[in-house]
Amino acid sequence: MRRPALPAGRRLPAPSPSGCSGSAPLPWPQPALRAAKMAGQRGGARRRGEAAGLLLYYPNLQISLNWLGYSLDLFTYPQHYCGDLEYVLIPHGIIVDRTECLAKGIMQDIGDNNIVVLCVLKGGYKFCADLVEHIKTLSRNSERSISMKVDFVRLKSYQNDQSTQDMQIIGGDDLSKLTGKSVLIVQDIIGTGRTMKALLNNIEKYKPKMIKVASLLVKRTSQSGGYRPDYYGFEIPNLFVVGYALDYNEHFRDLNHVLSMTTAKENTKSEVVAS
Repeated sequence: MRRPALPAGRRLPAPSPSGCSGSAPLPWPQPALRAAKMAGQRGGARRRGEAAGLLLYYPNLQISLNWLGYSLDLFTYPQHYCGDLEYVLIPHGIIVDRTECLAKGIMQDIGDNNIVVLCVLKGGYKFCADLVEHIKTLSRNSERSISMKVDFVRLKSYQNDQSTQDMQIIGGDDLSKLTGKSVLIVQDIIGTGRTMKALLNNIEKYKPKMIKVASLLVKRTSQSGGYRPDYYGFEIPNLFVVGYALDYNEHFRDLNHVLSMTTAKENTKSEVVAS
C-alpha cells in the first residue's frame, strides 16, 4: 500500500521509544493502517489515502477543520439515526488505540500510587471505563501497579451565566475523602475549560496529594481560556459531535464512533455553552 504524499515541507515525526507518547504517535500509526485497509477494501484508493491521513498529517492529534471524516457508508449504525449524522470524525478503533496510549502515559506518571478515578457523567462513562480497563491491564503486566477506586459525579452549571461559582457537583462520595489522595478526573470533552477549572478549584480545597485530568476530546473554540488537561485523546475543531457516550438530547450515546451531526440537525439544537 502506498503512503499518501506529505504536504510540502512536512516530515514524518520521529517515533517515541515506547511507540506511544502523550502527544505524538508513531509516524505510521497502526490504527490508521487498519482504517486505511478497511477503507481501501470498501471505498477505493482515494478513501484509503484519506483514512491514513487522519493521524499521519496531524502527528499531535490535532484534527483539522478541513478533515472531511469517514463516509458513513463504511460503517454500520442504527438506521433510526439515518439523516441525523454527517460523517464519522473518529472511528472506534482509533479511539481504543489512543486510549491505550493515554493509559501508558498515566502509568508512567502516577504508577505505584493509589488513585481515585473521578468519572464525570454522563458523557465520560464510556471513555472512563475503557481507560480504567487499559490501566488495569497494564498494571497486571508491569512492575509498577496502580490501585484504583472509581467514583462518579455529575456537573451542573447555568448556561446563561459564565460564572464558575454556579457549578453544582451532584453525586459521588464526600469530597473531603479526597484529602491526601491522588485523583484522576476523567471527562468526555473540554471546550472553554470553565467547568473543569471550577471542579479543580472545588477539589483543591480538600488538599489532595495530586490531581490529574484526562479528557477524550479538547475542542478548539474562541471562548477557550487556553486550558489543557494533563492527558487528552484528540483536539477537534469547534464541531457539535455525538457518539461514544456523547449525546444530543440523550440520543446517540450508544454509537461506538465519534461523529459529526448534520447541519440541519445541528441548527435545530438550542445554543449550549461549551464546558
